[in-house]
Amino acid sequence: MDLDATYLRTAPSAQNAVDLFQGEWSSQLPPVPWPGHDSPTVPVTSGPTPLFADPRIDWAADRLAEWGLPVAGRRILELGPLEGGHTAMLCQKGAREVVAIEANKRSYLKCLVAKELYHLDRARFLLGESTEFLRRTDEVYDIGIASGILYHMANPVELLELLARRCRAVFVWTVFYDPAFYAKYPAKHATFSPPETATHAGYTHRVHRHHYGEALDWNGFCGGSQPFCHWLEQSDILGALAHFGLRRQICVTTENVHATALQLVAMREDVGS
Repeated sequence: MDLDATYLRTAPSAQNAVDLFQGEWSSQLPPVPWPGHDSPTVPVTSGPTPLFADPRIDWAADRLAEWGLPVAGRRILELGPLEGGHTAMLCQKGAREVVAIEANKRSYLKCLVAKELYHLDRARFLLGESTEFLRRTDEVYDIGIASGILYHMANPVELLELLARRCRAVFVWTVFYDPAFYAKYPAKHATFSPPETATHAGYTHRVHRHHYGEALDWNGFCGGSQPFCHWLEQSDILGALAHFGLRRQICVTTENVHATALQLVAMREDVGS
């Protein structure tokens, strides 16, 4: 046994836990409450993206509250928590319970690190695939959170159907296939196959197969469980949610260096005010 690789000989620290996945964090972790220090928190070195202070979650919470469904006191289902940043924000906003489903084994373990560091006592992280969970559960949740997961699915419309079946309202953030974007940046289109027509649960739509390629070689890879996924067009995302009963919708689109992104909340018409 390599004792140096297996055991630590330093005092416990938050950074020790974070460094179990050194170089693999996507999230910029906030300062951590830590006993035995003069200050209430200690900084840690992690990743670049401030997912523990994500304005998309604030936006979603504000829209849902305007519709009479505030996060506080609600049961929330989160798909693809990645490293627990959005989970932490939902807990801070007063969620009664957050059940978070993560299929990536290393991401799941990073979520457990975050749960311990930030005392996420109302969150429960489950290791497994989101669609398989939704197919089998009988639970109904107030709010479903699906941020950064839809475009990693082999059958994204099935995920939307299952979310609509098990959640009274949903927040979705996803990139989507935008012909106008790829007309401006044709080189970024190289990872896509020609579109195909698909039908799921009576909803006919188009899918665009995206191949991960070299991204699969990174230990911090946080995409789907297959070497490809299917992207939807914006109209098919909104249309699918409406088809499956979430007809009250508000959405905004933004363009980043990789693709055009959609963030939306959708709700059943009989929910909220």
